[in-house]
Amino acid sequence: MKNKKIKILFSDIGGVLLNNGWGHESRKKAAQLFSLDYSSMEILHNFIFNVYEIGRISLDEYLDTTVFNQPRSFTRDDFKKFMLNESIKLPEMFDWLISWRRQHPEVAIIAINNEGKELNDFRIQQFALHDCFDAFISSCEVGMRKPDPGIFQLALGVAQAEPQNCFYIDDRPMLAEAASKLGIHAITHQHFEETTNKINAFFK
Repeated sequence: MKNKKIKILFSDIGGVLLNNGWGHESRKKAAQLFSLDYSSMEILHNFIFNVYEIGRISLDEYLDTTVFNQPRSFTRDDFKKFMLNESIKLPEMFDWLISWRRQHPEVAIIAINNEGKELNDFRIQQFALHDCFDAFISSCEVGMRKPDPGIFQLALGVAQAEPQNCFYIDDRPMLAEAASKLGIHAITHQHFEETTNKINAFFK
């Protein structure tokens, strides 16, 4: 039976601890730097990226569709390097969570994130996200992506915790709402102080 007392903190990664990495701003920057037609690339990105995020295709296959569908003057490695280097830490929440985790060793902290495998693996290693999280429920590994309720149900099963004893942070209202519908206490992260105050209140 699930532990009715244990409390779990679930959190998104992109938009909370790190930027979104390969978000629309980075894609615009890539189009400008590599002289790509942004509108055409964006149509292809929206067509295929979800498939990449649930682990059905590799990063190379994603790029075959969106960028290297015709001869280019730059290499695949150059483009991948650009993609990876777009990831940056959001230091306020990132540093706070590491400190908070040390102060609350009784609370398991589990990531629930949508990310393609190569980007996910890079971000976990590059930013030492094991210092923040005890486990990762990543879309590329479980074959589901938010807002699919199945990914939250899987996280609850992994944690062996009741939804009312779990707290979830996401920067996107629709994804926070998806968790909330399952009975998880969920908030949309907008401001550092507001988010941290709500976490402290829940886990007091």
